[in-house]
Amino acid sequence: MTHSHHGHHHVHTNNKKALLLALLLIFTLVLAEVIGALVTNSLALLADATHMLSDFFAIGLALLAFKIGERGSSRSKTFGYKRFEILAALTNGVLLIGISIFVIGQAIQRFFAPPDVAGAGVLLVAGIALMINLLIAWILMRGGDVKENLNLRGAFLHVLGDILSTIGVLIAALLILLFNWTLADPIVSMMVSLIILTTGFRITKDSVHVLMEGKPPLISLQHVETQLKALQHVKSVHDLHLWSITSDFPSLSCHLVVEDGINRDQLLKNATQMLKEDFHISHTAIQIESESYLCTTGC
Repeated sequence: MTHSHHGHHHVHTNNKKALLLALLLIFTLVLAEVIGALVTNSLALLADATHMLSDFFAIGLALLAFKIGERGSSRSKTFGYKRFEILAALTNGVLLIGISIFVIGQAIQRFFAPPDVAGAGVLLVAGIALMINLLIAWILMRGGDVKENLNLRGAFLHVLGDILSTIGVLIAALLILLFNWTLADPIVSMMVSLIILTTGFRITKDSVHVLMEGKPPLISLQHVETQLKALQHVKSVHDLHLWSITSDFPSLSCHLVVEDGINRDQLLKNATQMLKEDFHISHTAIQIESESYLCTTGC
């Protein structure tokens, strides 16, 4: 248990460090893109800088969520503030959806009135922005738990959106620079926005699923029930509930109907050990009851 807690704390610390470094790089990039947009009179770069600014706030919120999540439990909040991470992830998802809808609206307007873009200047600034964004993505993947932690994944998806957006600006700048094709800007913006919209819906859906106490997607409820029933002396399982406190904190509660006269402490130990080893569920609440008890409550 101590080793598991130490490992979780180590990953949690790495997540915070990765987010803090990403936050500093994004702030630098926002300043560079705003200056570049003013110098080149580029609306595309200014829009990308606005996107980056939203990511600055989103990742800042994710970092704040990890910090608040460290606060201990209390009598009013018995699980502490761990779910603040999910609320932050939900906010990030909604923000992605809002940004993508806004950019789609702007792209539609540009189909009718394509703006002038200083291609060479935009190409230079967007190239630098792409390299910094790739560095930020690498930092989050290398230093953080992007796969398992929903909050960090939300921040990572923001950065992926930045990378796609910057690539779109680069492509648009090249087409305008080489062929003077001004419609490239709204077309690329529309394509990038649809991708961002999809990721925004996905992270929002995952967050709502956790808040609605849905089953962790990587754990089969049927498999858990089968394994519990397979334990020696267990007759049946009922009131089985499986949910997540936060993205990497699955919890389980259930009632085990058992044979009379057995060693209940040993059975409870076997059940909790099996759930931890086979399904990585460390937080469990298991009620053991005999068939005779079940009959007295409505057999």
